[in-house]
Amino acid sequence: MSEIKLIVGLGNPGREYEATRHNAGFWWVDEFARAHQFSFKAEHKFHGLSARNTMHGHELFLLKPQTFMNVSGRAVGALAQFYKIAPANILVAHDELDLPPGSAKLKLGGGHGGHNGLKDIIAQLGTKDFWRLRIGIGHPGERNEVSNYVLNAARKEEQILIDAAMQRAQDVAPLIVEGKLEAAMLKLHSP
Repeated sequence: MSEIKLIVGLGNPGREYEATRHNAGFWWVDEFARAHQFSFKAEHKFHGLSARNTMHGHELFLLKPQTFMNVSGRAVGALAQFYKIAPANILVAHDELDLPPGSAKLKLGGGHGGHNGLKDIIAQLGTKDFWRLRIGIGHPGERNEVSNYVLNAARKEEQILIDAAMQRAQDVAPLIVEGKLEAAMLKLHSP
């Protein structure tokens, strides 16, 4: 059983990015923080906003890197190293091009699929073996349109689907935190 000790939400800092698809990880962690009484504060040594609280009897950290997406690993590496949190106890919530809006999936390890935030986290942690909460945002269809696509807001009908998937992922969050990841996956991945 690998209980989760650190949940990282990926996104870009700044008001102009708040509503963009690339910030799906931030949205999910913000909602998690609201639901479980975590409050973020700026932590320069962790290059981000972090929060710490006890949930289900154990300590849990939340992190929103305030570097830009492609250097997210700097924040994750700093906090994980400082608190001696193993990669297997880390969950990274991020936008996922390879899943349609309305889909959210949990997985351990795997590649970065071209996601620059994941690429940097893998480089900083020295392993791919951390948990991911993949929030589907869909794909624009053309590789050269990806950057523009992720840095824009979802269409209204897509956002409704993304919000519903994120809510389903919130519903299994207690299982995730307790390390009951198989049960969380089963519940999250069944229609």
